[in-house]
Amino acid sequence: MCNVEFLAEDNVCLDADLVCKAKQTILLSCSEYYENFPPPISLLSSHSPDPSLSPSITFILTRCCYSLKMAAGAGAVPASFSALKTRDSSLGFAKSMDFVRVSDLRRFKSGRTKVSVIRNSSSGGQDIAELQPASPGSPLLVPRQKYCESLHKTVRRKTRTVMVGNVALGSEHPIRIQTMTTTDTKDVAGTVEQVMKIADKGADIVRITVQGKKEADACYEIKNSLVQQNYNIPLVADIHFAPSVALRVAECFEKIRVNPGNFADRRAQFEQLEYTEDDYQKELEHIEQVFTPLVEKCKKYGRAMRIGTNHGSLSDRIMSYYGDSPRGMVESAFEFARICRKLDFHNFVFSMKASNPVIMVQAYRLLVAEMYVQGWDYPLHLGVTEAGEGEDGRMKSAIGIGTLLQDGLGDTIRVSLTEPPEEEIDPCRRLANLGMKAAELQKGVAPYEEKHRHYFDFQRRTGQLPVQKEGEEVDYRGVLHRDGSVLMAVTLDQLKMPELLYKSLAAKLVVGMPFKDLATVDSILLRELPPVDDHDSRLALKRLIDISMGVITPLSEQLTKPLPNAIVLVNLKELSTGAYKLLPQGTRLAVSVRGDEPYEELEILKGVDATMILHELPYTEEKISRVHAARRLFEYLSENSLDFPVIHHIQFPHGIHRDDLVIGAGSNAGALLVDGLGDGILLEAPDKDFEFLRNTSFNLLQGCRMRNTKTEYVSCPSCGRTLFDLQEISAQIREKTSHLPGVSIAIMGCIVNGPGEMADADFGYVGGAPGKIDLYVGKTVVKRGIEMEHATDALIDLIKEHGRWVDPPADE
Repeated sequence: MCNVEFLAEDNVCLDADLVCKAKQTILLSCSEYYENFPPPISLLSSHSPDPSLSPSITFILTRCCYSLKMAAGAGAVPASFSALKTRDSSLGFAKSMDFVRVSDLRRFKSGRTKVSVIRNSSSGGQDIAELQPASPGSPLLVPRQKYCESLHKTVRRKTRTVMVGNVALGSEHPIRIQTMTTTDTKDVAGTVEQVMKIADKGADIVRITVQGKKEADACYEIKNSLVQQNYNIPLVADIHFAPSVALRVAECFEKIRVNPGNFADRRAQFEQLEYTEDDYQKELEHIEQVFTPLVEKCKKYGRAMRIGTNHGSLSDRIMSYYGDSPRGMVESAFEFARICRKLDFHNFVFSMKASNPVIMVQAYRLLVAEMYVQGWDYPLHLGVTEAGEGEDGRMKSAIGIGTLLQDGLGDTIRVSLTEPPEEEIDPCRRLANLGMKAAELQKGVAPYEEKHRHYFDFQRRTGQLPVQKEGEEVDYRGVLHRDGSVLMAVTLDQLKMPELLYKSLAAKLVVGMPFKDLATVDSILLRELPPVDDHDSRLALKRLIDISMGVITPLSEQLTKPLPNAIVLVNLKELSTGAYKLLPQGTRLAVSVRGDEPYEELEILKGVDATMILHELPYTEEKISRVHAARRLFEYLSENSLDFPVIHHIQFPHGIHRDDLVIGAGSNAGALLVDGLGDGILLEAPDKDFEFLRNTSFNLLQGCRMRNTKTEYVSCPSCGRTLFDLQEISAQIREKTSHLPGVSIAIMGCIVNGPGEMADADFGYVGGAPGKIDLYVGKTVVKRGIEMEHATDALIDLIKEHGRWVDPPADE
């Protein structure tokens, strides 16, 4: 038995009664923690129940076992804890360790967080693993779980090589880029032409939808035609509901994508199902029976496979047990992966796609954490599904994919856009280059201890918004927004045309006077103040300050050309030298911080009453990672109970491509906002249109599920299953509904992934049959078979029926 003990400073051993109480605490805590995150069914079934315990207690014990096994496999517990490190699923916390031999518990304070350690007494006390509360306030302590190679720099996760035809995927190879055709697969000539166009654009892999026997037959002709024209780009068959079709097309395509949610299970009906252990085991046996022939054929022909889970198409069985959650996504994929491994087939990759970038990031991280537990090294295919079009689609993809790439995760990527497939290649390549460069340079910061960031669930760190102070002449409470703030840099030239400036800030005008609206910029940065005698420019600034818009200006400007009620921007050096004390008492301060400074330099923040912090790291930094520097800063703030709001300030270089700006903002600021780290965004680019920067900022906040300022669209990228011209219809719907902030509309070419694709939408417009549209409210179809020419108006009527419609402004 593994000899484990909890230690305390006073080394007082506990009596049997206290040990019993400790066991009860663990049981209760496990029950609380895993209420929303139950362990895999396969693990539960591997434990023989103790006849002396009730079924509920046995269940909780097993959950606790799973918790420690999971953390141990992730490397959080030292290797000398042999009982925890074992991969024998019959061993666990309750059986192999008989709880633990408790002698005492040592806690020490670190800021506001209590941290405990667990030590293996048989190793001479040298191996110590840090524990953390399983949930806020919970007495259950579990080891911290690993989800990437390094927390302080970008190190690419080591993965095996998976061959897709002649293209190698894995950490020893470049990040591969791919897309999917939109033609009818039965149109051989049209599909071949599109594949060649995609290949000419530089894609490494192309996916084609294969929904039936006719399409499978066409695949042979497509492949032969491409080979005859010297195009050897690997082809992937996209399979849903059709195991027999997968078997046929595996003979000619290099890779098969299966969706665990509908390959062997029926389409989800969103029914809550009750399973006994035997019932559940029979379901798993059915999956194995259906899936095994495909695995065997892929082995025979040397094919690759993607086990691709979609958040919107989990089976009723999975959702009944795990909920519509990242945990359910991972377990759905693992059921298929275990079959592959059982049959000694390892030429496969995973994907965990969702239209919500926050869910997508959580699912991939949880997947990788579970693979660390199992010792698996399969590559990852990254993507945000139904991202949409234009800057919206690029932003969502950058937030989801870019975040993971900077964690060192991802071996092949697809940017799903409602645009021609060849248009996906350029933004895809830009994202891949960003990830490759970060990994090659191992961009990061000096090692630091991270305790407060939540990797697997979204918990926003909300900075303390400005509160009104006694004696202040203006209202500062509106300079930041509770759901996320947008700041913009303004020039002196813009001040010369006040009304145009107000409009560019998205303020409403009433008789030439500005008023804040739903999507008005919250504060502005003015690097140079107008001369004291420029009364018109100063009047324009006063009118902005009067509507609670913050005007931020550097210390040097405020000292030489003071602007009443401005917020003064200072750096750490100006704080340490005391230069800011030349300002009138009570002046509001914004502090600019890089995030990689020595902690001694950051100490001065403890004595400053800052309205906000601007996290600003020069974009030209080669080795320092903005993401890791910001995480380090947030760790310092949390550790020292400093709740300043933090604005992500990015200054892009002159001449940057628009797509690089969108992708850079999404990957750098979005990677922090999806972890709940940050209160707003300030983007600068000297040669970019002011409105473009403002819209990009608001798109970033909305993509991170923070501030909602316009209609949200969940729009599929189209494929051979699409039953109408998706780009044309999408444009029509957007034109008539884009003024509905808070409303989410799904526009789907078909329903192949089930109504779960509408999980993030209030209303759905879905192709039901050629020329016919079905309308949904949430996941429920409410109107079927509407003629396409009347469907957009019917959608608007449906929105009106549910009280979500407002007429567009008169000037639109």
